Amino acid sequence: MSQLSVRHLLGIKNLTESDIYSILDTAAQFKDVINRPIKKVPSLRDVTIANVFFENSTRTRLSFELAEKRLSADVVNFSASGSSVKKGETLLDTVNNILAMKVDMIVMRHSSPGAPHYLSQRIPANVVNAGDGTHEHPTQALLDAFSIREKIGDLAGKKIAIIGDILHSRVALSNIFCLIKLGAEVRVCGPTTLIPKYISSLGVQVSHNVKETLQWCDVANVLRIQLERLQVKYFPSLREYSLYFGINKKMLDELDHEILLMHPGPINRGVELTSDAADSRQSIILNQVENGVAVRMAVLYLLAQQ
Repeated sequence: MSQLSVRHLLGIKNLTESDIYSILDTAAQFKDVINRPIKKVPSLRDVTIANVFFENSTRTRLSFELAEKRLSADVVNFSASGSSVKKGETLLDTVNNILAMKVDMIVMRHSSPGAPHYLSQRIPANVVNAGDGTHEHPTQALLDAFSIREKIGDLAGKKIAIIGDILHSRVALSNIFCLIKLGAEVRVCGPTTLIPKYISSLGVQVSHNVKETLQWCDVANVLRIQLERLQVKYFPSLREYSLYFGINKKMLDELDHEILLMHPGPINRGVELTSDAADSRQSIILNQVENGVAVRMAVLYLLAQQ
């Protein structure tokens, strides 16, 4: 298995095309492992990994923990809500205390953009970014790319649409970096208020018409409206958003070709996707969840070799 050019996974922006392919190819081998009767390998038997989550997470945290256990690593879980962070302890002090317990790798989610980067410059352990504010979520982009490649082959030349709340989404930014590095054409679609002004400078097309975008694309990656991040009103109501930007099965059936439907979860059913679309044959949402474990196993395994 090939080596990565980086010691940490801080964002897709820091990876080369070769790094991305190394992770995807390694993940394919690990996917075979997790579908065997005995799902464990001893690859990281002597490695201790701490999951340090300063923000709530269900899927990402469970996925990382499962990936670590499948690799036979020792796992320590840290949640800010029940910790000394509440008493005013700094990020660096918190992590240094964890490292004093001889931890080799930190998987971190934080509400501040750049927190994993700050940490990686100050501690000897490998750092994996599990989401930093509205900045990046690299493992989600990698598992999305893996899921697309598994279904329709090489991403070069494929048309991928990212639809929804682009402004607040770390998934959107990581996906854009990843898909463009792999040669895909990318279009973002959503209300004007939820598309950042700079986005076209990243080499993506911009649209505000969902039906036209669905007709254009091979894959639609639909993002959640991040209600917890909306400090001001970006659109009149959820009902109105759903009317103009929501996707249902009827819209998919009216296209002249079949597209893949993706969502990083959790889904606001009835807002960005109706249940009949989310649960349709074209949906690969549960494949994304399964592939998340294999991709995170690949990331942890490859970083441990550095």
